[in-house]
Amino acid sequence: MTISRAGILSLILILLFPSFRVPMKHRAWTLVWSDEFNYKGLPDSTKWNYDTGGNGWGNNELEYYTSKRAANARVENGNLIIEARKEKWENKAYTSARLTTKGKGDWKYGRIEVRAKLPKGLGMWPAIWMLGSTTPLKWPDDGEIDIMEEVGFDPGVIHASIHCKKYNHILGTQKTAITSVQDYGDQFHVYAMEWDAESISIFVDQTKYFTFTNEHSDYAGWPFDQPDHLLLNIAVGGNWGGQKGVDDSIFPQQMLVDYVRVFSKK
Repeated sequence: MTISRAGILSLILILLFPSFRVPMKHRAWTLVWSDEFNYKGLPDSTKWNYDTGGNGWGNNELEYYTSKRAANARVENGNLIIEARKEKWENKAYTSARLTTKGKGDWKYGRIEVRAKLPKGLGMWPAIWMLGSTTPLKWPDDGEIDIMEEVGFDPGVIHASIHCKKYNHILGTQKTAITSVQDYGDQFHVYAMEWDAESISIFVDQTKYFTFTNEHSDYAGWPFDQPDHLLLNIAVGGNWGGQKGVDDSIFPQQMLVDYVRVFSKK
């Protein structure tokens, strides 16, 4: 009997990290990529890139996303820490980080799990999401999947959404759903997505609360048959996150990520 590399990795993780044991209902999945954040320093450069800049990112966001700056993105005590700070940087009043796996982790279909504790306060806009890995990316045509978004003026309301050419918030046609997680900033929760050729489903912990089904029309309605990559970030303010302003007394604010795990079907 032979064991695949993915199988060996799964066994090692189970032995080293008891919390990794996969629930019975998910035993059909095989681990293909992960970061357990069991090191210290900057995020692993073989797995993570940085989106950098302060151009508003299409949402009139207020932060400047920095690169390889531990004050905004670091690993310590077993967690990735993304930190939004109130400080002047490149003509912006706030700094933060936006990490991506593009070119280092791109997947077509699978189960994505991110165990995280979220920032709190007016003006915070943390997100766990995916974009098409096409280059150059054409948005919204090439697709966006929002596994988790939360805005500080509406605490504890967790949003899942998809955007594509046919369904997006510019047109007011986006497909979305919400659920309530009242201890989102005090406890860790698993924000997860399951994605195949027929549907995209999104969960908090074991609860599925959103499903988008492939209507088999055209690329405008389903661009999700191509590889996507993962993004983790905290935005400050913006068209949505800043609708009721930003409370400067709350900074710094952190999103703590215990692990990121990507699985494929056996």
